[in-house]
Parts: sequence; C-alpha cells; structure tokens
Amino acid sequence: MLETIKGKTLVISGATRGIGKAILYHFAQNGANIAFTYNKNEEEAQKIIVDVEEKYGIKAKAYPLNVLEPETYKELFLKIDEDFPRVDFFISNAIIYGKSVVGGFAPFMRLKPKGLNNIYTATVLAFVVGAQEAAKRMQKVGGGSIISLSSTGNLVYMPNYAGHGNSKNAVETMVKYAAMELGEFNIRVNAVSGGPIDTDALKAFPDYEQIKAAVQEQSPLNRMGDPKDIAGACLFLCDSNSSAWLTGQTIVIDGGTSFK
Repeated sequence: MLETIKGKTLVISGATRGIGKAILYHFAQNGANIAFTYNKNEEEAQKIIVDVEEKYGIKAKAYPLNVLEPETYKELFLKIDEDFPRVDFFISNAIIYGKSVVGGFAPFMRLKPKGLNNIYTATVLAFVVGAQEAAKRMQKVGGGSIISLSSTGNLVYMPNYAGHGNSKNAVETMVKYAAMELGEFNIRVNAVSGGPIDTDALKAFPDYEQIKAAVQEQSPLNRMGDPKDIAGACLFLCDSNSSAWLTGQTIVIDGGTSFK
C-alpha cells in the first residue's frame, strides 16, 4: 500500500469495466477512496462499491455521467464535495461508442461532423471541464495529479480511427497547456497513451481477432496489453514519491508496437 495514495480521493470517469475498472481497483488496493462515474450500468457500479469497500476498507461512491454533456461535471463535483472531504487525483477515462461515434469511427471519406464532434466532446471537452473542477479542489489540499487517458491511434495508423486519433492528439496537447498553468499549484497533469488493450470495447470491433493477432506479432512481448498495464502507469503518476517532477508528458504503454 502506497502511503502517498492511502486516505486520498480519486475521481475517475467510466470505471465500471475495462481500463477504468482496473484503475479503480488498483487505487483501492492502495488505500484510496474512490468517486467514480458510470453511464448506464448502475447495477455493476453498486457491485463494485460493495466489493472494494469490503476488500480494502475504503469508501467508494458512484455517480451517473454522460461525457457528451461535459458541463454536468460541475454538478457532479458538487455532489462529490458532499460525500468526500477532498479530491487528490482525477483521471479522465470515459469513452463513447456505438451510435454516438457514427460518422466519427469511419474511413476518411465517410467522416461526418456530428460523429467527429461527439468524439472531440467526450475526449477533449470532458477532460477540460472535469480537470478544471478537480483542480479547484486540489488547490485546497496543496496539489494533486490529473491524468487523461489517450491511445497510440495518433502515432500509428489504425483503420477507421481518424476521429479518435485526432481527438487523442488534441487532448495530449491540452494536457501540456494544463500542466504549464497548474504547476504553480503543485498540480501535475499527464496523459497515459495505451496501445491496443484487451477490453470489451476492443472486442466490439468487427476486426478484433485481426487486431489481436497483429498486436501479438508486432509486440516484442508477444501479447496484447492488459487493463492492469494502464492502471500501473496511472498509479505511478499519482505517487508523488515516484513522479514528483513529471508533468506535461504522455507516457506510452504499447508493448513496443508503435516502433515496429
């Protein structure tokens, strides 16, 4: 258990499955209290609360959030203020899929403004508003760590990924600007960029099996990424003993695939 994490509060969006859930558990194991969001699966959120509170003796609370409505973060943080005495870490993780990305997850010639705007809103604007609200709370406790999840789709070509890759590039730039302006408050801001991670979201891709085979071949480690790989990087970035002078950076966790 990390003493720099124990007793502090993590706010994370989209944590009922995949990478977000892995991050939630990793922080809970290290003694952090957890305020997390879900989109529709309240039942799973409540199961997670019971599980982590019983296993790790921490406090957890779940809140509904639609990242296509970033301004609702303001109301969300007011609710978090009622349930938790402090905010120390914020991780912007929630993503959109399905109908919301129609026209955004497509070949270049089939891209549509609405789909592209939705992806940008959920990736960049949601990060901005969430980080702003988190930073206000972090200033009151002497600092903190903010992280945006990203992906290597802005580094290497992935079919149909132009909308996502473009927005990931934008959020990584926003991270740098936030880091420069929040540093005076001892708030560090970074991004964690994952290569293809074996999650339910990736399994929903029609070419999942091809992606998996290609990643296993490309990686010198001969495997796909696991959500725990991303969770470990996020914990490192929030551990002030390990990463106190690290800000404005993007850490790439891709098993070496973006070099090949």
